[in-house]
Amino acid sequence: MSAEQLTEGVIARMLDSSDADAPVDPVCQVLSLKKLQTNSANSNVSERYRVVLSDGVYYTQAMLATQLKPLVEDHTLDRNMVVRISQYTSNTVQNRKILILLNLEILSPALPNRLGNPQNIEAVQANGDGVAAKPAASAPSLGAQALSRGGKAASGVGKPSSGLPVYPIEALSPYQNKWTIKARVTLKSDVKHWSNARGDGKLFSVNLLDESGEIRATGFNDAVDRFYPMLQENKVYFISKAKVNIAKKQFSNLSNEYEIALESNSEIEECAEGGDVPEVKYQFVPIEQLGSVEPNQTTDVIAILDEYSEVSEIVSKATQRPIKKRELTLMDSSGMSVRLTLWGQQAENFEKTIAGDDKPVLAFKGVKVGDFGGRSLSMFSSSSMTVNPDMPESHGLRGWYDNEGNAAQIRSFTKVDVGGAGAGGGGGGAMRPDERRTLEQVKESSLGASFERADYFNTRATILYIRPNSLYYTACPECNKKVIDEGDGWRCEKCDRSWPAPVRRYIFSANIADYSGQIWISGFNEIGERIIGMRADELDAIRNENENEFKAVLQRGVGKMMLFSCRAKQETFNDTNRVRYTVTQAHPVDFTKAGHELCEGIQALHVSL
Repeated sequence: MSAEQLTEGVIARMLDSSDADAPVDPVCQVLSLKKLQTNSANSNVSERYRVVLSDGVYYTQAMLATQLKPLVEDHTLDRNMVVRISQYTSNTVQNRKILILLNLEILSPALPNRLGNPQNIEAVQANGDGVAAKPAASAPSLGAQALSRGGKAASGVGKPSSGLPVYPIEALSPYQNKWTIKARVTLKSDVKHWSNARGDGKLFSVNLLDESGEIRATGFNDAVDRFYPMLQENKVYFISKAKVNIAKKQFSNLSNEYEIALESNSEIEECAEGGDVPEVKYQFVPIEQLGSVEPNQTTDVIAILDEYSEVSEIVSKATQRPIKKRELTLMDSSGMSVRLTLWGQQAENFEKTIAGDDKPVLAFKGVKVGDFGGRSLSMFSSSSMTVNPDMPESHGLRGWYDNEGNAAQIRSFTKVDVGGAGAGGGGGGAMRPDERRTLEQVKESSLGASFERADYFNTRATILYIRPNSLYYTACPECNKKVIDEGDGWRCEKCDRSWPAPVRRYIFSANIADYSGQIWISGFNEIGERIIGMRADELDAIRNENENEFKAVLQRGVGKMMLFSCRAKQETFNDTNRVRYTVTQAHPVDFTKAGHELCEGIQALHVSL
């Protein structure tokens, strides 16, 4: 099939709702499909699918009507298929026109690549170009040198000199090699060096953002020398002639399934007209709600800098090299504070970064959550920090501090805040009955189905089974990190010391059920003690003395009906996506109170009838 078989140039006329002459039943190609999900656990709005639609000359974003959702879910409709659109409408959303596809007919199976050389119609219209005729590929400009040719970045170009089509990030895949993206650098890592049996090397990475999504790009060795000095955070670039690979999730906290490898022939140009590319996207979590975030997950935080320590030095376990660190104390309008650790150059350059500002607002993206002392935060390679960002959350926080926060009583985050009031559980661990869900409702609402954020819910369920394997781990008495048995002691690499004996901390998995269904839950030490009824050290002593008594203790936990407050979050395990349910609170059921709630519910139903 060729591009000529598409209804070329029809996208512009479809978007113009006043165009009465728009062709009937236009033929277009679906370049990309992406599921959009509601972020609120209480929302009843159905999930939708976003489409990048091409007529061979231009492409634009569109939405599938909900009645077409089954076509995607059963793989009848997929990317690079050619379709005839029999019914559509044009809507304006946030000052942008998008198409709503109401009905369509599939004309071809998925093709190996896109047809024609389509360009982003919004970019073409923004540059004042006409949209009536098929655009010709722009010739390389002598004044705009590509970085890979050894020159400096152009002072700013409005179009890529490569002449390649500008793709949205979400449309990239390993099956395409002729593309250009227009994206903003939201994070640039330090240069990292490695040495092993295969030789020495170095690398760096950047996070790239456009209106469709984010992707990580990495450069090795020669690419470090070419591109590292030229790529600057918050600037917009055209990037082309790079390779798209499957993402290595262990090195990135982005949800994109692909990543970009910058190569020797890659081309990068700074874009002078980057106002249409969005800034960094944040999903801020208040400090008081950090207890609901599972340890070792990442989150975004915005806070006032209360105080910071001097730079200190520890020896890295991984490299056996010294590394600098600095501790920050952050506070926000929730009236709580938390400790955050900076590492390496960020720790050393922090005072220069804040430029003498005594109490700046700091916005952190992708910081790691730890469970030391309750909850703590840590910057790592894919995290970013912005000082006094120009955003409503920052201005609101500054107003709070200047008016009342500087005299407020601030409470530091402690273990009692994990799963208690600080976890958003409603003061003292109370759970509101009207927020409770059955396990069937949890699944039907697709809670936790998004990679971008977690959902929270309360439920009342019975414990069916507690998995005995890996029920607890040996931990450092001071920092709770896992320790190593060295024969004559237990070594904690984080604290850089040995202990005569460890403490054991729960990290359990259990199956719970109600009348509507069942799920697997996981939990940590405080929740384990509440469910099992004893400390992990006590349970380990019983296990060592009498295996049957150990099994009996676990069996006594089975059959308990409890109120659970849970966090649902999508994760990837063995290349399979699944939702993980983590318990943040657990309380025995007060059956007297539960009986009254049931009576009140029956009476309310009787009145309504």
